[in-house]
Amino acid sequence: MAFAYIGKIESQLNVGVTEEVQQALEKPAEYDGGTFYMLLLGTDKSKERDAANEYGDSYRSDSMILTRVDPQNKKVTMVSLHRDTEIEIDGYGAQKLNASYAIDGPAGAIRAVSQMAGVPISHYAEINFDGFKDVVDALGGVEVDVPMEINDDMAGGHVDAGLQTLSGEQALILCRARHAYDEYGDGDRYRAANQRLVLAAIAKKILSSDVTTIANTVETISQYVTTDFKIGDILALANSLKDIDPATDIYSAMEPTESEYRNDTWYEKLDKQAWTTMMNRVKQGLPPTEEDVVDELNGTVLASAGDGAGGGSDNETGVQSSNAGGKTFGETRTGVVTIKNGNGVNGVAAEALERIKPLGYTADASNANSFNYEETVVVFDTPDQRVYAEELIDALGCGRAVQNSGGEYMYEGDFLILIGSDWE
Repeated sequence: MAFAYIGKIESQLNVGVTEEVQQALEKPAEYDGGTFYMLLLGTDKSKERDAANEYGDSYRSDSMILTRVDPQNKKVTMVSLHRDTEIEIDGYGAQKLNASYAIDGPAGAIRAVSQMAGVPISHYAEINFDGFKDVVDALGGVEVDVPMEINDDMAGGHVDAGLQTLSGEQALILCRARHAYDEYGDGDRYRAANQRLVLAAIAKKILSSDVTTIANTVETISQYVTTDFKIGDILALANSLKDIDPATDIYSAMEPTESEYRNDTWYEKLDKQAWTTMMNRVKQGLPPTEEDVVDELNGTVLASAGDGAGGGSDNETGVQSSNAGGKTFGETRTGVVTIKNGNGVNGVAAEALERIKPLGYTADASNANSFNYEETVVVFDTPDQRVYAEELIDALGCGRAVQNSGGEYMYEGDFLILIGSDWE
């Protein structure tokens, strides 16, 4: 009977976890007590939208949070990802990040985020509008200190400011509100900050409960959440993180981007240098930002550094680095870079070698077959190497990442840096 009971809950939790999703997740797929990354997805699906047939069968993931969980040090890091971030999707060209879910479901979103962040994603969890409301109500509401009064009809209505216990409906309004912040700036950033605030409150309520209550909560939540986690893994993880203090142990921020209006559409362009800096901190177990970032006008916490103490780095806690082109690249890169002088200016290849030296690659510099190259490019072979190519570009200070899919470039090693006349 016990096995049948557990099996029923797991079948609810794991419904929709396809083989494609399992392949997108990088092993280990079972919780073993070590640090891991997971992707939290909030979709815009609801019974109301189903009835209106607003999107047909195509829904978007408007909330995407890359989460690093370090049970040994009782630290959790949440980095919200802007839904409008411009990315490349094979076969579809330039797209917004939330299109990765619409095109290829959770597997597509997992692959896109893993490639963008340069970390392996081992688990994911997905919830929709209706499920989110029901989970909060099932918990008896959650206590949240709402930074400012929310009046946003497009998000569902009104929420008072101040410390209060929010119902599921109120929590959803807070997590959906964008236009309440129109006078302050990018509403998506404030919305993402509120989502992390509510998630921290949910975590606090669940993890401060006794084991029996946690188990009963998992049973209730299984009706609304889709995840690859198994029951035993969830309970073991909850036990490891029991009594975590969101004020000091949960770090949070949002991916750094710059807005760009193009072809009648707003896109968010990834600030690659700031993103690399942020993710390097996250991989080291540090908060994404050095200190809290609070909007002085409305009190919204846009980034939280918690206690600032940090936990263990990925290498210390057993996180496997993303695999790029069959080789492993950790904080210190172990790949081989070939540098070619393609503009004929003496010393530029050696200068490029010095610029990438701090990354730790093995590199050699020589002349290209021609000095007529106009553009500096960093060439890579496989899509999962793009994040490292962009990192090289950041170190160089110029250049464009090019995938060698057609075999146009001939070189030895993992990357080719071809220096053109645009070199500065």
